[in-house]
Amino acid sequence: MRAIDVKTPDGLAIAAGEWGNPAGPEIVFLHGLSQSSLSWTRQLTDPGLAKEFRMIAYDFRGHGASDKPAEAEKYLQDRIWADDLASVITAAGLKRPVLCGWSYAGRVISDYVRTHGQAGIAGINFVAAVTKSGNEFLGPEIKNVGGMISDDLVTNIAATRAFLHACFTNPPAAQDFEIMLAFNMVVPAKVRAAAVNRAPNAGDILPKLTLPVLVTHGADDKIVRVAFGEFTASAILDAKLSVYDGIGHAPFFEDAPRFNAELAAFVRMAQRV
Repeated sequence: MRAIDVKTPDGLAIAAGEWGNPAGPEIVFLHGLSQSSLSWTRQLTDPGLAKEFRMIAYDFRGHGASDKPAEAEKYLQDRIWADDLASVITAAGLKRPVLCGWSYAGRVISDYVRTHGQAGIAGINFVAAVTKSGNEFLGPEIKNVGGMISDDLVTNIAATRAFLHACFTNPPAAQDFEIMLAFNMVVPAKVRAAAVNRAPNAGDILPKLTLPVLVTHGADDKIVRVAFGEFTASAILDAKLSVYDGIGHAPFFEDAPRFNAELAAFVRMAQRV
């Protein structure tokens, strides 16, 4: 991993890194709420992807190794999240990356496109992504987020553990789960609360997208139901929907070989458009 020095317009340090082929087609990986760039280990360390692609991953503000201001106002505005992603793209010197965003990152990508447009990106892979506000497409295990924003540590840990278990139909190995729990717990409860209490996202950018879009979703997702992926794909002209049978909220982890192959094919195609 090669570290990238990223500063946001409001002065925060964002932890970002680069993997793979420095001259290859570009991919930016965006993680979910309370997660980190470590979520993408099965992509960033994949020999096939590393040989062909230039891969960038970063920790959202308040997450992972990035700065974690306590003030709620540091998380509430769309432009803040949009500018963070723009700052990563600029700091890395990216020309036309594909954005690959999981879960909450669907909101961040929406923020970016609404603020900065889509001319500077080649395509989007929405992965079990939340692309509009509302509860109609959320699964039963989203209930755990309520405990994840609690200041009571016992409640917080229990809810975070339950949320992580619910992300998978095929459970990760104990060591992998311990790592996931560790990077989830470095995210303060107040950061999680501010991130989920932002103004609603109307989903208005979806029909405006004119670039290639791949929507990836696990059929057994208990956090963000597969109906959300179907909605996203139906709202975007010519979007492709890829549903993973027997897979939960993290298809990139549960079936990394298939995910990596589909992502590689999508990036190749998007760069030709």
